[in-house]
Amino acid sequence: MDLRMRTATTTLDVRRARTLVIGVSALALFAKTVLAALKRGPADVRIFDAFASAIAQVGPVRVYEHPMPRLPVYNHPPLAGWMLAAFHELEKLGIPFGSLIRAPACLADFVSALLVFEILRRRRTLATATACAIGCALSPVLFATSGYHGNTDSVAIMLMLLAAFLLVDRRAPLAAGVAAALAVSVKLVPVVAVPALIVAAVRAGRPAAVRFCAGLAAVMLLLWGPVLAAVPVPLREKVLEYEGGRARLWGFVRFAELAGASDSFVEVLHSDFHLLFVLLCMAAGAWLAWVRPTGAAYAVALSLTLLLLLSTGSAVQYLAWPVVGLCLFGLWEGLGYGLVVGVTTVIVYAGVSAVRWNDWALHLAEAGWLLLAAGIVSGVRRALRESPAPVPGEHVPLVAQRTDRPATASHPSTDRTDDPRQRRVEKPQ
Repeated sequence: MDLRMRTATTTLDVRRARTLVIGVSALALFAKTVLAALKRGPADVRIFDAFASAIAQVGPVRVYEHPMPRLPVYNHPPLAGWMLAAFHELEKLGIPFGSLIRAPACLADFVSALLVFEILRRRRTLATATACAIGCALSPVLFATSGYHGNTDSVAIMLMLLAAFLLVDRRAPLAAGVAAALAVSVKLVPVVAVPALIVAAVRAGRPAAVRFCAGLAAVMLLLWGPVLAAVPVPLREKVLEYEGGRARLWGFVRFAELAGASDSFVEVLHSDFHLLFVLLCMAAGAWLAWVRPTGAAYAVALSLTLLLLLSTGSAVQYLAWPVVGLCLFGLWEGLGYGLVVGVTTVIVYAGVSAVRWNDWALHLAEAGWLLLAAGIVSGVRRALRESPAPVPGEHVPLVAQRTDRPATASHPSTDRTDDPRQRRVEKPQ
């Protein structure tokens, strides 16, 4: 009876905490939607509108070879093209394009906050999970990049985190593979986290790995296959080989500029080191997934946060990449970065252009980079120390079922007796 009462109390507490997170996230979503409706947004909003008009003429496949001389390179994966085609049709109904292009990112932030809560409540205290989820929902960086800027970065990050949640916490590897494929089909950025998910699926067992890879391959073939067959060269040049903006505003290129490095050295950072940094992010996530297979979400967070830390590209919307991952790592990691870089985004968007950062924005971005590095280190250390314990009555992570661990109140051993002296003592592995 005591166990049933404790379980009922725990369930009630979780429901209350979840309701609080949903309520705060819904208010944040409403505020971002209002911001998107009232503000014209940066140049990217008009650029996406022009992309949508071009797609309406030639379709989401042929757009990669369609000349658009007065626009930036169309470097978006295939699913983004279908999304823009849908927005072009909805715009004919009288819905402003500025609201349409920012709606997916705003909705993605809402889902990301719920995912942070659901993932952390199984691994840490309920209070920590609630605080981190609310911190994610109210992050100033996401208000600026999702509610004002309007891009697909937050959507891709959310889908990749959803894949980790489905794979481990919901034991749905097929759906996880589908979510991962959708993520890299919206924005190529989260491809760095795919190896981590594959490793986690392999560690979960052969059936899980087969189902995950099947879902991933099927959706990739469906979305990328027609483009690869029709315009392989433009797709490779504009999407797969895209290296990001060449401005010297963030990270290594910014610090190299401060140190007085030559233009040739900065160019080497932009080109020769680009692929190396991507491979390092993939390897780091795969390593963490191998040593902590039930912490696939942490492995995804490591790949995505490390990607911005090592990024040689500079764009204000990139600053949204690590927000959800840092909130998964911990409250102070997420809040510290979110507040400092949030002020950076506000200053940038209040300026003349999103690609021209004043001295205040540059110095705050430098501090944000250091906070990001510190957050990654502390987050990984915490993930390595953590011993995940599922909530009673909830799904047990796949690999956690295989570990031999001492009995606890949440996991009573089948051979435990009432006499403490007769209980089996297991040696730690």
